[in-house]
Amino acid sequence: MQRATAQARQIGMTQDIAISIDREEAMDAFARRDRRYDGRFVVGVTTTGIYCRPSCPARRPKPENMVLLPDIAAARELGLRACKRCLPDDTMRDGNAVRSAIAAIRAAQAPVPMADLAALTGYSPDHLQRIFRRSTGMSPAEFGRALRLEHARAAMDAQDSVTEAIFKAGYEAPSRFYAEANGRLGMSPSAWVRGGAGVTIRWAVVDTYLGPMLVAATDKGVCRLSFAEGREDLQARFPHAELLEGGFEFTQLLARVVAEVEAPGSDPDIPLDVKGTAFQERIWAELRRIPVGETRSYADLAAAVGRPAAVRAAGGANGANNVAVLIPCHRVIRADGSIGGYAYGLDIKRALLEKERDGRDDTDRP
Repeated sequence: MQRATAQARQIGMTQDIAISIDREEAMDAFARRDRRYDGRFVVGVTTTGIYCRPSCPARRPKPENMVLLPDIAAARELGLRACKRCLPDDTMRDGNAVRSAIAAIRAAQAPVPMADLAALTGYSPDHLQRIFRRSTGMSPAEFGRALRLEHARAAMDAQDSVTEAIFKAGYEAPSRFYAEANGRLGMSPSAWVRGGAGVTIRWAVVDTYLGPMLVAATDKGVCRLSFAEGREDLQARFPHAELLEGGFEFTQLLARVVAEVEAPGSDPDIPLDVKGTAFQERIWAELRRIPVGETRSYADLAAAVGRPAAVRAAGGANGANNVAVLIPCHRVIRADGSIGGYAYGLDIKRALLEKERDGRDDTDRP
């Protein structure tokens, strides 16, 4: 035991074993007993020779007696043993069960009964439901529905007919697809597969303190907000849509958008018409929850939607945002505090963040 703890102390001092998130974030998650970080790292305790999951209910050791390790294997290599209170090895078993369930759902051509998934993993249906939701942010049934919807989208993008796409995605009937897709696709499925055909998009380019800003909207809401773009860029994105400049109702919506850009947070309920995968839409919704004047890291986003290991995917969803500012992807920075990238350039990102910080400071003054 003395040898194991000596090894662990040495690792803790040199930080030779890297984890997938920065130390400050990991320490904060451990202090808060955040279950969303279980499986992302383990904590070795040099004084007792054990390793714990981040959510361990035991009293927290002193920081100088802790070592952060990427996984159970690294802890075992140091000769540490599993904590008997939090049972960190169960996290590995839970992860394997979730991965097996996901593989079964992906391989199936139809919804997989919960009882079958439970039998496959050796877990009770209730327990599997809990750990699946904790890992993915969705229940197995919700995951299956999202997967089928994504398959249907891909088939539509491949120019299949709507009906063919629906059956290829594993739906038993078109009615089930339309019930699940309601409110998720933005444009109707038939319009989507035809590149926006049959959809009228109103648009305008207006001057702002950030430079020329393109705003485009369907009758459902804003479908594009970007900078340094014009009609040709919009046409390339929606090649078969009817593009019309202006219009009375659009002008009213445009005024709201400009006001929101000029005074962030003044009109958070501007209607949007955006489409994405189930995960992307969860990330976009989380972006809209970030208060004006605050920022988050990609790891924060992933953890907030119940997918703490999906940091890269969170970054991809952030980059896939078609409606800048209104879905405030500019509020995401790197974990080290640096500003990171931005599709429209760092000058615009800095200007947005500075304006929002200044606005918050003004409201905080007595």
